[in-house]
Amino acid sequence: MEIKGSVALVTGANRGIGNAFARALLEHGAAKVYAGVRDPAGVTDPDLTPLRLDVTDPDQVAAAAAEAGDVTILINNAGVGGYQTKLLEGPLEGARQAMEVNYFGTWEVSRAFAPVLARNGGGALVNMLSLASWVGRPDYPGYAASKAAEWSLTDALRQGLREQGTLVVGVHAGFVETDLSAWTDAPKVSPASVAEQTMRALAGDRLEVLADEATRERKAALSRPLDAEPQD
Repeated sequence: MEIKGSVALVTGANRGIGNAFARALLEHGAAKVYAGVRDPAGVTDPDLTPLRLDVTDPDQVAAAAAEAGDVTILINNAGVGGYQTKLLEGPLEGARQAMEVNYFGTWEVSRAFAPVLARNGGGALVNMLSLASWVGRPDYPGYAASKAAEWSLTDALRQGLREQGTLVVGVHAGFVETDLSAWTDAPKVSPASVAEQTMRALAGDRLEVLADEATRERKAALSRPLDAEPQD
């Protein structure tokens, strides 16, 4: 996938990993980067093109696809944690929101922009996933389940969009230095590192990014017996 001269859309691009994706795209020569955000006034980077986009609102998603009909790279980054949902007690609202944003929101945007990518030669679709895609977490089960669902969706999109020539890339990382992971002191990878590794994957037509050692170890453990897997 040629990044130079491309037109990209990054959802949730006003901060954290999303902003790092947007800046990396520009640094690698993208001609235009749309920042898909709920409030365009929150986009203060003059190099980005604000685009109103709440990924949970089908009407806004459809309007964004109509307005940004020149997109050749879509990065589904918008996400929430839903960490307040506990495994065995309390309300499930946080988990429902995580599924609504991380899974259904990614699906909605991908559906809307797949024809746009097709018209523009195929392009690329990138989903920001997680190490949690592959491991159940009793401390944040809703988030982990939403990322597992999004991983499954990513594989379905990879197969479903192959004929139209769209490269589908899944990006997995453990904790990243963002507001979403501010609650933990665990080792973290920088947003810039995740973004740069993703740019290299796009340039090399690679299907997956494993952004840190913890993620690479977890992916390698998937084929082991359950009682032999490392405990997190």
